This record gives sequence, C-alpha cells and structure tokens, in this order.
Amino acid sequence: MAHPAPLVAPQPALADALKKLLGTDLLAHVFTVDEDSITVERDAIAGVMIALRDNLEYQQMMEIAGVDYPDRAERFEVVYHLLSVTRNHRLRVRVSTDEATPVPTIVPVWPNAGWLEREVFDMYGVLFAGNPDLRRILTDYGFQGHPQRKDFPLTGYTELRYSEEDKRVVYEPVKLAQDFRNFDFMSPWEGADYVLPGDEKAGGTGEAPGKGAPTPMTAAEVKKADDQAKASPPPTPKTTEKPEQTGAGAKANLKAAKTSRDGASAKPATRTAKTPATTKADKAPAKPRAPRKPKGGDA
Repeated sequence: MAHPAPLVAPQPALADALKKLLGTDLLAHVFTVDEDSITVERDAIAGVMIALRDNLEYQQMMEIAGVDYPDRAERFEVVYHLLSVTRNHRLRVRVSTDEATPVPTIVPVWPNAGWLEREVFDMYGVLFAGNPDLRRILTDYGFQGHPQRKDFPLTGYTELRYSEEDKRVVYEPVKLAQDFRNFDFMSPWEGADYVLPGDEKAGGTGEAPGKGAPTPMTAAEVKKADDQAKASPPPTPKTTEKPEQTGAGAKANLKAAKTSRDGASAKPATRTAKTPATTKADKAPAKPRAPRKPKGGDA
C-alpha cells in the first residue's frame, strides 16, 4: 500500500553503497514504505554524517528527534533526518543510548544541530558530548524532569508561572476554583444522584431559583405559547404626547392626528393661529428667480 508522504526517487543501489562506505559502523538497514532507515554506532555518528554528506550527497540535516523505549537497556534513540537535494531522497539515521551515556555532537558537521540537540536534551534528557551550549530550550531553567519521557507524570500538583515581582519563573501549588481532579465519568444521559457543580443555577432542581433550561411543557401550554407567538403585535405608540409637538407645522400636525396603519390613534390636532407673515407666505406663490447676467457683458 502506498504511503501519503511525498514521492521520493528510489535508490536501489543505496544498500550496497552504505555497506561499502560505512563498513562495521553500519549496524542495520531497513527499507519499508519506500523509506530507508539505518542504525549506526553511537560513537561513530559524527564520522558517519561526514561520509553521508560528502560521498552520498546528503547535503541537509532536516531534523533531530528523540524516541523513548523504557523496556530497553538503552532506552533512547536519537533519530537524524537527512535530505539529498540532488538525488531527491531522504535518509533516517538512528543511534541508541541511555540516560548516562552521551552522544557525540554533530554541530561541527551541521551547525543547525545545536538547537535541535538542545530540544532532545530538554525533552528526553539525552546528553550530547561537545555541544557548545547544552541548555534547556523549551522549558525553564529550573524545570525538573523531561516531559516526553514515557515515565513522566501527566498530572501534578504544582504549576509554574513568571513572577513580575521576582522577575523569574516560580513554582506554586495548583489553585483551582473547583476540584477538577475528581471527574465523574457517568453517562450524561443517565444523570447523577447528586447535584453537580453548576447545576444548582439551572433551576428545576430545588437548590436555587436561577434561570436555566425550561421543564417539559404540556400540550395545552405548547398551544398557548404558539397562539401568543402568532398574535399580532400591539399598536406602535406615538413618540410624542401631542400632535403639536411634532414641530413640523400645521400640515404635519393634521397628518399626525390621523390613525396609523397599525391601529394607533392620536387626538385630533387643533389649529393654531397664524401670524400675518405666515399667512402671507402661504398665499404668495413661489416665483422662480431669473438667472443673473454677467457684469462684464458677453464673454
């Protein structure tokens, strides 16, 4: 069955080339799902990398990963992923070690291995002899243990945070608002015999009056709720108490006094006395103004 990884060019002569090049430093060669993996001597890893780079054209070291097998005598594996750009091929190189035995660094061969070796050291505790700056890189300086080991505890009772007062990372007991460590794995459809935290606010349990999901309704209650939903809305009230408060004049007051479409009605508007200027303006027809002539004559 084909694997979903990007296609690489097959290298049928790679096995013989590796045996001839590495000799006794080559411990195993496995070819599966179109990928080549070799296991080499731990102390010879630096020389093996130089030979693979200079003779078999593996120009780039893409990644260094760690693997933990607690049942083995040498429980850790350091896995190097190499890429040949010219041959379009990838090679996986493995070495095994334990907690006390260091692995020779390959920083002189590929400088980018410095940070990658620090990650493996931080997560698994593997030592790299000759690394110029072997410090933790993903956890803080005072962190205890190595998180990606199989025997690392998944839960704890201490937490770490950065303290602005102390200007450093501090460890403190875990403070939780509720006891999240004791989970109830009972099926939610069956329900518990006791009140779960937060349910007392949902209503219907008798512990508190809060607002929550409604209780099942009877058929009569459902019909009553539907009738209320289908009923027409009440008339829209006027925004002013009196028609005279519209401020738009007598014509607008008369229009505001009429019954609106939704049934709202207002008191009949009363005519207000007009001033002589208002009466004259209403009787006088609007005359269009003649265009002005330019002062300088025809242009």
